[in-house]
Amino acid sequence: MESRNNIDGALPLTSLNHISVMCQSVEKSLDFYQNVLGFYPVRRPGSLNFDGAWLFNYGIGIHLLKSHDHENLPKKREINPKDNHISFQCESMFLVENRLKELDTPYVKCRVEEGSVFVDQLFFHDPDGFMIEIYNCDNIPVIPLVIGEPVPMVCKRVTYAKTQQQQKQPASYDFLPKAVHVAEEPQIHCA
Repeated sequence: MESRNNIDGALPLTSLNHISVMCQSVEKSLDFYQNVLGFYPVRRPGSLNFDGAWLFNYGIGIHLLKSHDHENLPKKREINPKDNHISFQCESMFLVENRLKELDTPYVKCRVEEGSVFVDQLFFHDPDGFMIEIYNCDNIPVIPLVIGEPVPMVCKRVTYAKTQQQQKQPASYDFLPKAVHVAEEPQIHCA
């Protein structure tokens, strides 16, 4: 069976492998990604002849690249939820927020509202100003815009329930809300 990506002419991708982040200090960034976000350092290929570090967890890698041009690194600025960022799912927003407070890490708290569904978000910066989002997506479905399209993998706790329902109804999306078009953008409220 041919994959959907091949039919549409898209690249035959399987997953996100890593993101690369330029940093002023590999040591400070290693500390942040290990002790704040829970990544583990992994071995880099010996042929890489530049300063950096590789980390891995949650099925994704973070490649830290030491910048020798500190002036051209993005500057830390106001935390803006609409700026470029990487997002991680969490088990407990309460625990994440308390940990950020313990670390005295500035953050912005937001809530996305879609009808009666709410998604909480926390945004903060790494040591070099790259933005991180932590959120809880357990209660928001991923709804294909075209009925009959495959539903991509979603948050781990939602995936299991949806998979069970799909096995019972393999060609049906009856378990999803009937709306396939959102007339308004979801409301975002930040504190």
